[in-house]
Parts: sequence; structure tokens; C-alpha cells
Amino acid sequence: MSTLIAIPVYNEAAHVRSVIERIREYTGQILVIDDGSTDGTPGILNDLRRPMGLDIIQHGVNAGYGQSLIDAFRRAQRDRYDWVITMDCDDQHEPERLPEFFAKIQDDTHDIISGSRYLDLDAPSDAAPEDRRSINMQITTELNDRLELTLTDGFCGFKAHRVSAMNKLDLKETGYAFPMEFWVQAVANGLRISEIPVDLIYNDLSRTFGGGLDVPAERLRHYRCVMHRTLDQYASMLPDEAYADINADCLG
Repeated sequence: MSTLIAIPVYNEAAHVRSVIERIREYTGQILVIDDGSTDGTPGILNDLRRPMGLDIIQHGVNAGYGQSLIDAFRRAQRDRYDWVITMDCDDQHEPERLPEFFAKIQDDTHDIISGSRYLDLDAPSDAAPEDRRSINMQITTELNDRLELTLTDGFCGFKAHRVSAMNKLDLKETGYAFPMEFWVQAVANGLRISEIPVDLIYNDLSRTFGGGLDVPAERLRHYRCVMHRTLDQYASMLPDEAYADINADCLG
């Protein structure tokens, strides 16, 4: 099965070269979505484009993490890939894990193979910032309760996606709340979901979300509003529990 590795990038001059070189040890099918970087990232990508055989999507301005993933799915569909694996470029997602995703893809039993930083609790890890871990756990629990899932990590961006399954989704959320829309639509469309363990790595605790989302309470509220709007939109295709106690303030 043909598989594309898609890497959203924003101001990753410190990491992008080494991450791509490590990925290149496993595959040459690499797409980089540069989301309007203003540091040295575009120059590095231009240097690597020909020798590494990179496919590059260049956003003129920062369009958002979710938009980069949407663009990756569209490119994978256009180029007739069977699968697309998304991974971040800040050294939190280790390319050395790719063979495990490739092996799981070969099983051909799921549509989404999602990395989880909390599936193997005995694995060594770098501690996540407390607010990020707390919000992850709260949102993951709510997704599980509403959608009858058994996720352990609702936010990990290290995922393998069956391209034909992604074509069923109507994804529009361009920001960091993208997983809220993604999981609801995945369940509404009957996609088969599994998790595999990946390492919990936080190299830079100073990274920010921007746009007011650096305030934990605001970030949690925003995630819930996107989730609830999507639940409302797909209510007829979801378990009855999904619509229980929806926050009406988020449906306008």
C-alpha cells in the first residue's frame, strides 16, 4: 500500500532538517506543509526539496494546524495514496516509530491508527505540562463518553489515515481544535479506529498556542464548543449519548 508522510511545519528551522533526514531513512514519500513560517524554515525546505524529493505546500500566511492536515489529506487523495501518516516536526514524534505504523497498516483492519502517548504507562516519558495533560484527559474522556470510544489520547497528531476513509469526512476546522471535529466525523461515518503507543516527549515547554488559547480555561472552552457544534451537526448519525447535555451556548 502506498503511504505518504505529511508534516505540518511552522517556524521549525531548528528541527526540520534532522526530522526529514530521519524520515528519509524509512521512505521517500514526504509532504511538508509549511504553514507560513517566518524563520529560516522556507530556505531549509527549498535546499532539501530536490535532494530529498520533497513535495511542499507553502501557505503564504499562517492558516492553522487543522488547515495543514486538511491540505495533506487532499494532496494524498490527489496523488492516489492509500494512506497518509501525519506527524509533527518538533522532535515530539519520532520517525523511528514509522515501521510500527507501516506494520499496522498492513493488517488492513482499521481506517485510523492513532498514536497514543498514554497507552503504555510504563514507557519512559518527558512530563507534559500539567494544563495540557489535564485538558487532554478531560476532552478524551468526554469524546469517549459521547462517541462510545476507548481513546487514551485524543490529541496526538502522530496518526495513520486511510485516504479513502478521509474522503468521507467534511473537515473545516483550521485550528488546534481540529481533533474535535475529526473524531466526531470519524464516528459518524463509521470509521474503524485503533491506537498504538508512541513516546511522550516535550522538548520545549515554552511553546504557545496563540489567539487566546494559552489561557487553559479558554482553550478548554474552545475545544468543547467545536466538539459540541460538530456533535449537533451530526446528531442523527451518532449514538444517543453523544447529544446529552450539549452546551447550547456553543451552538450559535
